[in-house]
Amino acid sequence: MRTLIRNVAAITLDEQDRILDDADIVIEDGTIIAVGESPAGLEADEIIDGRDHLAMPGLYNAHAHIAMTLERGWAEDLPFDRWLNEKIWVAESALEEEDVYWGAALACCEMIRAGVVGFADHYFWMNQVARAADESGMKANLAWCLFGGETIPEVGGVTLDDIRRFVADWHGAAQGRIRCSMGPHSPYMCSGEFLRESADAARDAGIGMHLHVSESQGQVDNSLGAHGQTPVAYLEGLGLFDLPMPALAAHCIAAGDADIEIIAEKRVNVAHAPKTYMKLAMGMAPLPKMLAAGVNVALATDGPASNSDLNLLEVLRLTGLVHKNALGKPEALPCTQILRLATQAGAKALGFDRGGVLAAGQPADLVLLDTRAPHWYPRHDLAAGVVYTAHPSDVSHVMMGGRLLLRDGELLTLDEERIRHEAERRAFRMVGMPMRRMRDYTM
Repeated sequence: MRTLIRNVAAITLDEQDRILDDADIVIEDGTIIAVGESPAGLEADEIIDGRDHLAMPGLYNAHAHIAMTLERGWAEDLPFDRWLNEKIWVAESALEEEDVYWGAALACCEMIRAGVVGFADHYFWMNQVARAADESGMKANLAWCLFGGETIPEVGGVTLDDIRRFVADWHGAAQGRIRCSMGPHSPYMCSGEFLRESADAARDAGIGMHLHVSESQGQVDNSLGAHGQTPVAYLEGLGLFDLPMPALAAHCIAAGDADIEIIAEKRVNVAHAPKTYMKLAMGMAPLPKMLAAGVNVALATDGPASNSDLNLLEVLRLTGLVHKNALGKPEALPCTQILRLATQAGAKALGFDRGGVLAAGQPADLVLLDTRAPHWYPRHDLAAGVVYTAHPSDVSHVMMGGRLLLRDGELLTLDEERIRHEAERRAFRMVGMPMRRMRDYTM
């Protein structure tokens, strides 16, 4: 199958940061074979008219709990501890396995429409998330959340052996689009013994780890009191950063300078989700310090129960605005650097060694944005247009591995109307049932 995208502007994110006008992009068997000019005599099976459109690498969402679309708007205007204890960990007592599929499928519809081609997810019944990811055509790195404590009931009653079987079934599935990680919730909810067991399971399976780390100064203070170490140093000592694949640490809001040194040395990927931090008034992770230390930081939405949506384009914008303002430096975080955090850094954080560049030999994971809406004009700087003005409604085409998931605004891989109906029905059923608190957040 050979596809030609003709006469399109292109943000390549290559080493020269080339932005091309009236370029052709040629795709064959899932790989980009030319960007710029088409080979002479090219015959294509499908031609896409790229006039007044912008092509760029697809976006990667580095940390989410996507089935929490079912809890969107359910837990509002609460601090983090009450948000968990009074709403989220109560509603999840009524969560059923099939709910997770429909919540995840709804999220995949939403992410594709926002130009997202891959995501890292950390939740329950991940076999159902894998099913949705497979059907959607997206890439995914999936971590089944466990708490590992005798007094903390696991959702669905699963065990670490069940997770091992999930990994065996799904790691490398869907033509290599699906990867798996071990997913203990966090060092504040899991015992040291269980964290070590999770690390051993990751080594046996040849995979990495995805968990929550240093989400608040309170968590850091409690870790210092309990272990004499920060959460980052504690996890390093337990061996969670010495795995076949680099770990993915969500948030690191309260990571100090010594923590950042460990994260950089151990090649830990960090997921940065500024909208959640602001909405829950949690503070802000030290993104500029981490980038200066060489940490691979990738942008993330977090779950839609905490930030309300899965719009990574908005996260691009917030990342630039928040950190420019905090540093007092409008020149900080140039647009192409922010785009790399959501493309190349995201692909790397998910465990895909290629992606995030429009260049020959790269996978054809890309999006087209229609730049004819008034908010794009005048089109002086297309990279700035993506970061600071683009909306999901601008996304016209999404391609993963050369396969179109969205064409001219039409979703091709999922039955969106049925998914919307079923997800909402299940969400209302879930929060309308008798519920109980399943566990307690105490940092």
